[in-house]
Amino acid sequence: MPLLLLSLVKRVHGFSPVLRTRHQQWIRFASSTVNESEEKAALEERIKATGDQIRALKESGASKDTFAPLVQELQELKAQLDPTLAKPTKKTQQPKKQQSSEEESDFITARSVDYSKWYNDLIRVAGLAETSPVRGCMVIKPWGMSLWDRVRTELDAKIQNRGVENAYFPLLIPKSFLSKEAEHVDGFATECAVVTHHRLTADPDGSGLIADPEAKLEDPLIIRPTSETMIWYMFRKWINSHRDLPLKINQWANVMRWEMRTRPFLRTSEFLWQEGHTAHATAEDAVEEARAMLDVYADLCQDLLSIPVVKGVKSPSERFAGASDTYTIEALMQNGWALQSGTSHFLGQSFGNAFDVTFQDQNGEQQPVWGTSWGVSTRLLGALIMTHSDDAGLVLPPKVAPVQVVIVTIPPKKSDGPEVQQKLDATVDDLVEKLRAKGIRVKVDDRDYVRSGAKYFEWERKGVPLRIEIGPRDVQNEVCVFKYRVGDVEKKSVPLVDAPEMVESGLKEFQSALLERANARLQDGIRQGATYAEMKSLLENDEASEYNGPGLFLVPWKCDADNERKIKEECKATIRCYPLKENQEGMHKGQKCFYSGEEATHMALFGRAF
Repeated sequence: MPLLLLSLVKRVHGFSPVLRTRHQQWIRFASSTVNESEEKAALEERIKATGDQIRALKESGASKDTFAPLVQELQELKAQLDPTLAKPTKKTQQPKKQQSSEEESDFITARSVDYSKWYNDLIRVAGLAETSPVRGCMVIKPWGMSLWDRVRTELDAKIQNRGVENAYFPLLIPKSFLSKEAEHVDGFATECAVVTHHRLTADPDGSGLIADPEAKLEDPLIIRPTSETMIWYMFRKWINSHRDLPLKINQWANVMRWEMRTRPFLRTSEFLWQEGHTAHATAEDAVEEARAMLDVYADLCQDLLSIPVVKGVKSPSERFAGASDTYTIEALMQNGWALQSGTSHFLGQSFGNAFDVTFQDQNGEQQPVWGTSWGVSTRLLGALIMTHSDDAGLVLPPKVAPVQVVIVTIPPKKSDGPEVQQKLDATVDDLVEKLRAKGIRVKVDDRDYVRSGAKYFEWERKGVPLRIEIGPRDVQNEVCVFKYRVGDVEKKSVPLVDAPEMVESGLKEFQSALLERANARLQDGIRQGATYAEMKSLLENDEASEYNGPGLFLVPWKCDADNERKIKEECKATIRCYPLKENQEGMHKGQKCFYSGEEATHMALFGRAF
């Protein structure tokens, strides 16, 4: 016990009972503070050691069951260090508190415990999005929005390179427009949000506002679920001659599709997307456009997001409402479920006929117009999260990461002179300048009110690919320390003079490694040769919350809508697509349908899907 405390103990016996009690309380507080500091340091050491052990097991390829107890132990240790990470007991819960403990918690449920909960936890702790007061709608936070901005910038350039021009169309669509294409309205009728009045008025009983009965719209307005009807109405004005074709328009917008069960990014009532719409003189040109855009989407996923996909065409039952054919890219998530990540539709003449869009050909005759539409949405961010992330948080490919490199500075000791800090600042500034000259997005975290360990923890959760640590001793030794988000378990000391080049090459390797890992998962996750009984046994109890799901099934299939419906009822599996590659190679020829036993017409990819 410090001498000051011993002195106080000796003196306190001469005090009045009240003073003696107060001094005893102060002594206990001071003593506990010393003990707490020692305990905190010990806990931090245990957390670091346990974390290192988990990472080493992961890198060695150990099964999740092997290190699951260590993950639980790590979570308990972190909860001891920071009680806010622990789930509150009934005694500590405040009944009047509006915000749930889950919304406050910095805890991530392990994937092996509950994959769905892991996904929601990760979105919260990484600061990507949160729920809004409007049911089914989310608030995309800056970190999540910056990811979408990266996707938008990259994709917009690819779209415009194909001669497509950006435009914007109204959010509200007359209900009568939606009724013009029968199959289209049937496909979206249950998802439409409808505007019926154009103003509010005070409730006569004084309880608030109501829709003014005298302001009812003659033609109610639909909040756009998609814009085919509005755009084809305008196409009728814009297209007269063969010289006006092809007409290629894209818009970046939000849409509304009323959802009963929502998941952030994957399925929300309102979401952001781009929708392209094109008109062509021939069916061949339209099909070529739809197929080309599918390739654009697949390349975007692979090159920017390191997500490999299966390109295919939807079965008739799964087509976009009003389309002749729907092309799709399907990605495989870590739990074995598929995620439709982008679609491109050959619309045939359905919308052209519905809105009487024709053109005068070179012979002066009126001809019908052929159309396409295609789009991707913020659902791509859900695919990004579930493809690469782990139990420690988000994992981002460098090309899409808002911050590719974070530099965490280690402050000098209080006994060091100001010249030490000045030299550290100058070294960091020089490194930042060189990295930015290479086009690398870098951020310096020099917050003096946050511990270094807390900074590491924060940027790891946000998925920053590379962390560089640098302090006075590193500056003196002309080195810095590299720590990648995944891959190398150990930190690596790097000469400062070589750091910019090593960052550049390291980020490229990181991007490629994520793609290779995801591609291996996709290849391993597609089963071939399964019988229907085997697939049913594996899928009928498969849930989104299960981490190690059975994956997808590539099987010979005779196209039959009734059998497709029965399979969906029996084991909740759907045809994700008829893969283009396997069907072009004719793998189905000479095979029997795995369900009906009849001659196969396609190779079909079945599975559960988000």
